Amino acid sequence: MIVLYIKSQIVEVISVELIESLSSKIKGKKVRIVFPEGSEPRILGAVVRLASEDLVQPVLIGNPEVVKEAAKKRGFNVENIEIVDPANYAEIDEMVASFVERRKGKVSEEKAIELLKDENYFGTMLTYMGLVDGLVSGAIHSTGDTVRPALQIIKTKPGVSRTSGAFIMMRGRGQEKYLFSDCAINVNPNAQELAEIAVESAKTAEMFGIEPKVAMLSFSTRGSAVAEEATKVAEATKIAQELAPQYDIDGEMQFDAAFVASVAEQKAPDSNVAGQASVFVFPELQSGNIGYKIAQRFGNFEAIGPILQGLNKPISDLSRGCNEEDVYKLTIITANQTLMN
Repeated sequence: MIVLYIKSQIVEVISVELIESLSSKIKGKKVRIVFPEGSEPRILGAVVRLASEDLVQPVLIGNPEVVKEAAKKRGFNVENIEIVDPANYAEIDEMVASFVERRKGKVSEEKAIELLKDENYFGTMLTYMGLVDGLVSGAIHSTGDTVRPALQIIKTKPGVSRTSGAFIMMRGRGQEKYLFSDCAINVNPNAQELAEIAVESAKTAEMFGIEPKVAMLSFSTRGSAVAEEATKVAEATKIAQELAPQYDIDGEMQFDAAFVASVAEQKAPDSNVAGQASVFVFPELQSGNIGYKIAQRFGNFEAIGPILQGLNKPISDLSRGCNEEDVYKLTIITANQTLMN
């Protein structure tokens, strides 16, 4: 199974109503989010704002003097923000032991000590140990640097074999709002993996106020075409329905049957999803990535994401081209994900 992660920057304009709604859910709840890139100006600007609005309790990683000097140069006051220095961490022995145990013999104590000098590994361990609730990184680190520790340490939830990447697709000041998945990570998921992606996508949709009606997309609707690819989606649909009977999940179906009521009446008249789908699960990465970009460019949809799904704790990967506003918004999304776990 080949897994990719396609880097995508969060759109600059996200519905004000959506951000206000997500902010209201976390305000005053003391959600602790760690930022491994503690001296990065874009991180500092967002963190100061988030703390002042009582949206999260930020934890910055880095040398305190370096972080404070970087903040001072840009007029930011971080005196009341927690800064953790990996080089002088009092509980490092406990963290090393926990890391070695988590890796189940794949990492020696010496190797663990070395790895934990890396801010992303250190921040991921803070998250794993429950000392913080989630992590936001990637402003100056590659995707691999951010996601690799998460996959090794945080790992996926029970019953979920793969993480996946979803996009919230919005148009018309949030009047139209859908979820597309997986558009970022899994090249060609099997039926079981596709079913898991569907269930996690339904949960993510709920977080964004989308009533999940999940369409398992294919070039076939209810057996109209006989092919291995369509059979995989049909099998995934059955598995997803068994995994999460509380959600409306149906397939396999073509996009027009999923989206257009008149077509649904012809192709799947007895479906409780066809013609009214709000969550679209693509059969593999090529169609998912192409699909969301077509909607974004041709249909003028805003694409918010990718939002990582399926991990035991929220880990979010910024684009290195992000701005302070992107950091602010992704942190709000990450904090909301903590409420789902």
